Amino acid sequence: MRIRQAMGTGLLAALIFFAAGPSRSYAAGQWAAQQPLSAYSVPNSALLQPEQLNRLLHAPAAQRPLLFQMGSRVLFDESHIPGSEYIGPGAQPAGAERLRARVARLPHNAFIVLYCGCCPWSRCPNVGPAYALLTGLGFKNVRVLYLPNNFGADWAARGFPVTSGR
Repeated sequence: MRIRQAMGTGLLAALIFFAAGPSRSYAAGQWAAQQPLSAYSVPNSALLQPEQLNRLLHAPAAQRPLLFQMGSRVLFDESHIPGSEYIGPGAQPAGAERLRARVARLPHNAFIVLYCGCCPWSRCPNVGPAYALLTGLGFKNVRVLYLPNNFGADWAARGFPVTSGR
């Protein structure tokens, strides 16, 4: 009976592991199977509220951050923060490689703000991997725009600046 219970427990754990499935996220310079990095993997100290970013957008040019949109191209073309650059989904290898290439020549103290806004923060697959990639590369001044609902509700509908197109 105990053997059957132990086998059942082991089998249950294996089924849970394989049902969840390995996800792909950025680690140590390679895409590796591991737990997904969600928006919740970004430390609170790295979060930037919309009001804070809006103030930074009106600051002198030398104080403004580089803005990287880590979501879909369709959403970027529809509406994005003026001056932001489309990088692509941070959860996908192509987006990670574009981000890596974009920052390759930047100093590690560059002020970078990442944002997505394609879905609620609790389900965002893009900012966590992008943040992990940049901090893993040694960037020290990376912040993530906190959009609890989505870009439309938490940025555009609140009257913060937007632009459309590429």
